[in-house]
Amino acid sequence: MRTDLPGTSRLLLEGGAEFGGAMAEADLRALERAGGFDAPIAVLPTAAAPHNNHKRPGANAVRWFHSLGATRVESLAVVDRVSANDASQAPRVRQARLIYMPGGFPGYLAETLKGSFLWQAAAQARAGGAVLGGSSAGAMTLCSRLYDPQAGAVVAGLNLLPGCCILPITTHLAAAGRRRSARPCPVQRKSAWTSAPASSRTRGISGPSSAGARSRSIETAFRGRLIEARPSH
Repeated sequence: MRTDLPGTSRLLLEGGAEFGGAMAEADLRALERAGGFDAPIAVLPTAAAPHNNHKRPGANAVRWFHSLGATRVESLAVVDRVSANDASQAPRVRQARLIYMPGGFPGYLAETLKGSFLWQAAAQARAGGAVLGGSSAGAMTLCSRLYDPQAGAVVAGLNLLPGCCILPITTHLAAAGRRRSARPCPVQRKSAWTSAPASSRTRGISGPSSAGARSRSIETAFRGRLIEARPSH
């Protein structure tokens, strides 16, 4: 099943510090677009699973969205390919109006979800108008390409933003967004500004920052700076 479905669904792309208050405006907008405070929210803390730390960001996300007024929030224990292909979890994702993925390991997140029952359910929810969002690794993974710091390479993402590569970066690197080095430039929290295929549009999200995307275009920058560059080859 294709995951780059067209339509009017929206994507929420956030940098870091997602549960510290800086993302309140963006998250409230996402809740509004998802149908309001009673809309079901599914949190996928998969990216934190390699350190067996998925319960903490999952619980943090539940507390955060509850603090904003959301009433139906749950964190799903999707930690590997087996749980991502657990047919019993797919309906909970399919029925969600906001699907949110916190940060962690972007390469692991992409490989775990790609082609799984759960990701097919997420694509169906998105086709029905659900908001799909993520912070840090969660935002990076939604693109067609992502930088995997563990592999030290640009790899395939989940392709909800075709021809795009989004990288959370620190504020001090924002001014360096015009640099188009062929080598990755490591920065805080293993994020990087790296080269991408010539056909890709590379965007850096300085944290804490967020942006909203409708279909295939960036709709609104809520906070911080969105840096864009095309890599030279």
